[in-house]
Amino acid sequence: MGKLDGKVAFITGAARGQGRSHAIRLAQEGADIIAVDSLTDIDTVDYPMSTQSEMDETVNQVKALNRRIHTTKADVRDFAAMKSAYQNGVAAIGPVDIVLGNAGICQLGSKETDPVQSFGDVIGVNLIGVWNTVFVAAQDMVDRGAGGSIVLTSSTQGLSGRGADGSGGVQGYAAAKHGVVGLMRSFANWLSPHGIRVNTVHPTGVATPMVENNVVGKYLQENPQATQMAANLMPVGLMDPADVSNAILYLVSDDGRYVTGVTLPVDAGFNAK
Repeated sequence: MGKLDGKVAFITGAARGQGRSHAIRLAQEGADIIAVDSLTDIDTVDYPMSTQSEMDETVNQVKALNRRIHTTKADVRDFAAMKSAYQNGVAAIGPVDIVLGNAGICQLGSKETDPVQSFGDVIGVNLIGVWNTVFVAAQDMVDRGAGGSIVLTSSTQGLSGRGADGSGGVQGYAAAKHGVVGLMRSFANWLSPHGIRVNTVHPTGVATPMVENNVVGKYLQENPQATQMAANLMPVGLMDPADVSNAILYLVSDDGRYVTGVTLPVDAGFNAK
């Protein structure tokens, strides 16, 4: 018996990184998965976005756990595409109990030729995309009357501006991750009376392709002060994605059945500094 037997989870950014980890962890506990990812590069982001082969690997790992998975290529910034991805997923897998607004980008170290575009792209993916993700599912969850859980991925930068510089992309990241907290609190006030809990998680640096790439690596090598400012209190560099997935499992399972409206740091003490 798993903690999520019979549940269906709608997860964005599921092709790799934290999104894949969340899909696998929830599948291990019995959930079926509706997985969404853009699988398309963004001009203002210097590292490559996820690929179809990476999404295929997510599918393989979920199916190896004897769970069902339905995938869609969709940009979280496109509301119509997200609505279609959600509806097609529900038709294929079943009604959604869990929503994870996980998709995100980071432009740390990118060559910023247009800070306005950089700022707009980050806000689009990391904030508007989160609203789109929740909004396409929320009313259905209310109408169904079965409760549920929504977790939005913020960041240590959603609780602190520490380590920011003057680039539009980096400032957009902090603004979006703070904005996600506002969305969470707004959704929690609307949805919690319907038995739908809404929370945010705030990871420190996580070992995913968004962080472990040549662009970010070069930036940190050339700007050691940034590494020091982003250091955790605990002797931890980058966390494993599974550490965030385990926190999310707590929030979406009955273990966290009375937890809503919470900003949960998974940050090795980053925000205590």
